[in-house]
Amino acid sequence: MISDPFQNFRQIVDRPNEQIDLGRAALAIALDDYPALEIPTYLARLNELAAAVTRHIGPQADVYRKILGLNTVLFGQERFRANRAEYFDPKNSFLNEVLDRKTGIPITLSVLYMEVAQRVELPLAGVSFPGHFLVKYGSGDDEIILDPFNEGEMKTTANLKKMIDEQYSGKVKFQRDFLEASTKKQILKRMLNNLKVIYLRDDALMKALPVIERMVILDPAGADDIRDRGMVYLKLECFKQAREDFERYLALEPDAPDARRIRDTVIDLTKQSGSIH
Repeated sequence: MISDPFQNFRQIVDRPNEQIDLGRAALAIALDDYPALEIPTYLARLNELAAAVTRHIGPQADVYRKILGLNTVLFGQERFRANRAEYFDPKNSFLNEVLDRKTGIPITLSVLYMEVAQRVELPLAGVSFPGHFLVKYGSGDDEIILDPFNEGEMKTTANLKKMIDEQYSGKVKFQRDFLEASTKKQILKRMLNNLKVIYLRDDALMKALPVIERMVILDPAGADDIRDRGMVYLKLECFKQAREDFERYLALEPDAPDARRIRDTVIDLTKQSGSIH
């Protein structure tokens, strides 16, 4: 029997959202690049950071003192920082590397922030804000929006509107929907998508393939990821797997803009397999 290289990841994420251990799942993403990674060691590091926050704020701290304590320990004492100089370095998408190098991108610094916050009983949610991942406490009019990429800075509505204007040159208007809480699977998929984009850009197909596989595990009906996995298989000359993915894509999205091109590819692959004796 062939073992499933993604069994560990499946076991972590195949459960209701509230039962998913986000830190463990984020670390499991790194197993493809770091097969000897000791996940419990890095989970212990998160516990140690949380213990440092608790020592700093005391056991009875309110929400604002907890936020201040998180920012003081993570960004003041431990000196976690945004990696602006090498933003597209794939290491920025691995939580173990963020913990080792103390630098990362918005989503990985947010996951770090959320995981330490959870351990000091400060429940935070991830926010898939366009172009820049954030975290928040509470909801509605009582929301506190925080930016771990900028040392836990609190964001006002005016700040957020300015971010959108700068990101999209005024062509996109701020919407409250941009601040909806992300599920843990959505957070993990966004982390993986960063890696997928980097690896496909660099034509690193053997690195892209397991990343896309994990995205499909998170969202089995994610048509675009299934198509992209098929494209990788096609380039790797794994024609049977490519055809299966393209057929599945067409079943999910029969009217997709690229459906005709994908159908033509399926026909070519079918002819090709029929000509092999």
